[in-house]
Amino acid sequence: MVANIRSGSSPGGALYYNKEKVDKDEAEVLFWQKMLEPYDKRGRLDIDACMDSFRPYLEANRRTTNTVFHASLNPSPEDRLTDEQLRDIACEYMERMGYGEQPYIVFKHKDISREHIHIVSLRIDEQGRKLPHDFEARRSMEILRDLERKYGLHPSVKGQELTDKEGLRKVNYPEGNVKRQVSSVVRSCLRNYKCSSYGEFRTLLERFNVSTEERTGTVDGRSYAGMVYGALTDDGYGIGTPIKSSKIGKDVGYKALQKYYAASKDRLKEKGSLDRLRQTVKDAMNPHNTRDKFRRLLKADNIDAIFRINPVGRIYGVTFIDHKAGVVANGSVLGKEFSANLFNELYPAPKEVRQAVEQQQSEQKQRIHTINPISEVVNTLLDLADTKAYEEQQRIIQRRKKRNYTKMV
Repeated sequence: MVANIRSGSSPGGALYYNKEKVDKDEAEVLFWQKMLEPYDKRGRLDIDACMDSFRPYLEANRRTTNTVFHASLNPSPEDRLTDEQLRDIACEYMERMGYGEQPYIVFKHKDISREHIHIVSLRIDEQGRKLPHDFEARRSMEILRDLERKYGLHPSVKGQELTDKEGLRKVNYPEGNVKRQVSSVVRSCLRNYKCSSYGEFRTLLERFNVSTEERTGTVDGRSYAGMVYGALTDDGYGIGTPIKSSKIGKDVGYKALQKYYAASKDRLKEKGSLDRLRQTVKDAMNPHNTRDKFRRLLKADNIDAIFRINPVGRIYGVTFIDHKAGVVANGSVLGKEFSANLFNELYPAPKEVRQAVEQQQSEQKQRIHTINPISEVVNTLLDLADTKAYEEQQRIIQRRKKRNYTKMV
């Protein structure tokens, strides 16, 4: 069993994340402790009701910034646990972690083949004091090893605790602690995906509301190279202060990424590594589809297709993200039959877009034709003025020569 523990400034973010799963029938509330009924009159999960249970603790908070305890417990795919067993495991885990007297709610997620649970609670008690969290990760692992033995579960593979692709979610700037959110996303992407270039890695991070930028150059004759990360809104706009990789760690720095790209490139060259992605994309490439339908078909197989489109609607680049296989690849990596030009021919810009562009170009040409005659008149007047000035200057010179000649005589 693997645990992933997160912190946050407000439980709202964790609650909304789980509510989205519940609303999509990808999760359900397993149970809750020391909380009000978390449902409204229509039987829907009510975030306000949950927050009302947490509010007295938050109002009593003295000076703790990260008040949220959000943990996911992930059994091995080989384990099949009943709801009662999951409840018992959640209760014992929270008790031994020191949260046994805290209000908390437990969700069972079933959006992937391996069912797992999420627990949302608070790190502060009723007096607003922060609960002890020394050696939290180590204590969590020791508790999980005991629970595995007690319930006869498959032990987690060494290093498996580092992987958390299913828990990887977008950065939520209003939730706070942006540096922690950004670093968590970047490291999770490096662990769970293979990107053979900076462009592919940047495209992947943008799907999780993270921006990245390479900064290289020379100062005083010395070369430098670094990475800068930041948060994005859902609309793709940068927000907040950029974060240098040195503030996060060497493992997300420029040199580490160059090694990561090279290693990813080697792994993607291995036989069969791109077969699933190629075949799935090929199956969806029906000329009767639209761009949107093509993307929806791939999305059903947990693959994102990101088209890069210029202002006139032409596709000039395409990147595929296979979340299941952990592969990020530009169309050129998959082969010539997946090039941007081919997709542009297969799925040209919608007719209304082309018409709008043609209209814009026509209006622009009309403005140019309207301006040109005016320009010609202006130029003619300027030329005429220059000619008259030149002629007047010549007359003055001739008069001066005549006077000088008369004096000499």
